[in-house]
Amino acid sequence: MAIIKDSGKKGFRSAIFVVAVTAVVTLALTMGAVYMFGFHPSHGVSVTDEATGEKKTLWTCGMHPWIIQEEPGLCPICSMKLVPKRDDGAAAAAQETGTAERKIAYWRAPMNPMEIYDKPGKSAMGMDLVPVYEDEVVGGVAVSIDPVTQQNMGIRTAKVKKGALTRTIRTYGHVTYDETRIAQISPKINGWIEKIHVDFAGKQVEKDEPLFEIYSPELLAAQEEYLSAFRRSGGSTGNRSFLQSSRKRLEYFDVPESEIQRIEATGRIEKTLTIRSPFRGIVTMKNAERGSAIKAGTMTYRIADLSRVWVEVHIYEYELPWVAEGQRAIMSLPYQPGTSFEGKVSFIYPYLQAKTRDIVVLLEFDNPDFSIKPEMYADVQIQSNKKGEGLIIPSEAVIRSGKRNVVFVTRENNKFSPREVTLGLSLDGRMVQVLSGLAPGETVVTSGQFLLDSESKLKEAVQKMMEAKRPKEEPTKPADDFFDDMN
Repeated sequence: MAIIKDSGKKGFRSAIFVVAVTAVVTLALTMGAVYMFGFHPSHGVSVTDEATGEKKTLWTCGMHPWIIQEEPGLCPICSMKLVPKRDDGAAAAAQETGTAERKIAYWRAPMNPMEIYDKPGKSAMGMDLVPVYEDEVVGGVAVSIDPVTQQNMGIRTAKVKKGALTRTIRTYGHVTYDETRIAQISPKINGWIEKIHVDFAGKQVEKDEPLFEIYSPELLAAQEEYLSAFRRSGGSTGNRSFLQSSRKRLEYFDVPESEIQRIEATGRIEKTLTIRSPFRGIVTMKNAERGSAIKAGTMTYRIADLSRVWVEVHIYEYELPWVAEGQRAIMSLPYQPGTSFEGKVSFIYPYLQAKTRDIVVLLEFDNPDFSIKPEMYADVQIQSNKKGEGLIIPSEAVIRSGKRNVVFVTRENNKFSPREVTLGLSLDGRMVQVLSGLAPGETVVTSGQFLLDSESKLKEAVQKMMEAKRPKEEPTKPADDFFDDMN
């Protein structure tokens, strides 16, 4: 009888256990079915039905936020499952009041991680911004420093702000001639120099000022031919044609129009032809002597107009994106301290110098009083702001380890949190552009951050040591052991 009684007890316990397990499995299957059919608890945007007065949740597509429906389902464009539409206002309010469980660091565009905002809204592509939480961007362990210790550590901070991406390139260069304002005087006839008017290089000449006089038998014969044709010209068409051809010959010899009119007016020819300066400038080279014989094409003078000069400057490859034609340039000369000259970028050479591995840029400066002289050395600044606007912080705020760039961001209750950032361009004023990791209005540490970094790493190491010493959790018993315990 005792054996039968014990068997009855065991059977009763087994029946109770089977009933309990059946209830748990049924509840789990019910909840799974409800979840699969689209019921997800969320704090989304709700609207009130005018007929019934009940609130309904709105559903939207994460990739196409303009798709909004009152019932769950699939997106008609990409067939993705609709999700409850987020109430950005409620999220922002919860963030401001501190009721949110996770603190939002900033908001970013879902398709472009470098597009960062400090408030919820729409991205440049019209998509809902995605929140980035503090625990997702922290590059280490946050540390808490009391105000007195902060003052002793010399901690200073600066705001993350939007500003113009400007950079001034400082380089050197030397003054040279404007190659578009150089002329060579080369007679087109053979002859002898009879007289010199400009007898040394470096002399300043005006436009149409006489340089020298040349005697040429060929030119003399051409003048006599034209004078004879001019005297015989009349109503005959043939004479007029011969006169025009004789006149063209003088023009091809660079005989000026005033000299041809003098021959027609006086009826006399000149033994020599006067060669004149084509413009106002400086004689940079003279190859003419009185009585010397010259051949056609021989260069006798070189004249340069120095009212505008070029300055050749050298820049490095990484500075090339900052330079463009038309940009403003400021030049200073050692022999005129305190005086600056303003010009512009005129031309950028399309190749690098083989030996120096740099690029030559031509700057253009007006020089009406000839105070800027060729072959002078110059200090040059090229100012550029062609990159628009972006997020900028002081360069000293960044801790560069070689593998990553970290800044410390101030938080509530005297806390400082390390955060990894992606840097962009180096800017004027020891500033640097931030592509990702920060939002406008946040505050970063600019002095004393190395002490904070040491404290953060020490705290992180201690936490890892404590976690290593904690006993591991016992594994869950298998089902057979569970049934054995019940029995």
